[in-house]
Amino acid sequence: MLQILASAANDAPIYWENLGLRPGIELGWFTLRWYSLAYLAGILVGYWHLSRMLKAPGAPMAQRHAEDLFFWCTLGIIVGGRLGYAAFYDPSLWTGWTSGETVSWDLLRLWDGGMSFHGGVAGVLAAIAWVSHRGQLQFLRVCDYIAVNVPFGMMFGRLANFVNGELWGRPADVPWAMVFPRAGPLPRHPSQLYEAGLEGLLLILVMLALFWMTRARWRPGLLVGTFTAGIAFARFIVEFFREPDAQLAEFAAETGLSMGQWLTLPLIAIGLFFVVRALRKPALGQQPDARRDAAAGAV
Repeated sequence: MLQILASAANDAPIYWENLGLRPGIELGWFTLRWYSLAYLAGILVGYWHLSRMLKAPGAPMAQRHAEDLFFWCTLGIIVGGRLGYAAFYDPSLWTGWTSGETVSWDLLRLWDGGMSFHGGVAGVLAAIAWVSHRGQLQFLRVCDYIAVNVPFGMMFGRLANFVNGELWGRPADVPWAMVFPRAGPLPRHPSQLYEAGLEGLLLILVMLALFWMTRARWRPGLLVGTFTAGIAFARFIVEFFREPDAQLAEFAAETGLSMGQWLTLPLIAIGLFFVVRALRKPALGQQPDARRDAAAGAV
C-alpha cells in the first residue's frame, strides 16, 4: 500500500512485482494457489449464506437441497467455466500438447487459470436444473436464491486474478496504473480490481439488500434477473478497460466490441426480461385484484 501511495505521489507507474504478491502458499513440494482458494472461499461463503437464507420465511427448498446444490454447483462451476473458456476464448485448449515422451492436456490445467464466467453460469444452471428436478423444486425460485450468493465467488475470483498478475487492463495513464510483468513495459488499468468491485462487492451489496431488506424473494425471477442484468452490465463496462485475450485481439478490433461484451448483451436482455416479468406479476401470497375481490364477495 505504501508503494502504491508513493508511486501515485511521484506520478510514477506502480510495478505489480513490487507489491510482494505471490501466486500461492508454498508448502515445499506443493503450491496452494490463491486461484484455487478463491473458488473454494466463494463456494463456502455462498453455502454458508444460503443456509442462513433458508431459515428466513419463504425458502423454496430445505437444507438437504442446499447440500446437493453445494456439490453439483461446484462441479458445474469448474466444468462449465473451463469448457466455456476453451469454447469462447482459447480453442487451442481442446488439443493436447506433447513434450518429449510426456503427453498432457492443457484443458485440465486449471491451476494455470482460464475460466469463463458465461461457461460457469451454464454449468450452474445445469446443476440447479438437476437438483430441482430430483427434489421437485421450483427452478426459478432456486435460481433466485443461488443468484444472491454468486457475487461472493466473483469478488474472490477477480482478486485472485490480480494476485496472479493475469487478465490485466489496457494501457493507461491514470495514477493507479500498473506495470504487469507479462504485459510489457506500459502501465495498465488494474482491471481485475475494477471487476472485483463491480461484479463482486457492488453486486454483493445490491443482492443482500434486495433479499434481506425488501420482499424481492417473493417475486420469482426478480433476484436472478437483477443479478444477471447487473453482472452482465458490469462486465460490459469493465471490458472497455480490460485487455482482450491475445488470440481475440483481432476479433475485438474488427467487431468494435470484445468477446466478453458480445456475450454479455444477451445476458442483459435476459436479466431485464425476468425483472420486468417478476414486477408485473403479483408477489407470492398476493392474489390479483379481481380474484381477491371475488374471494372477498364470497365470504
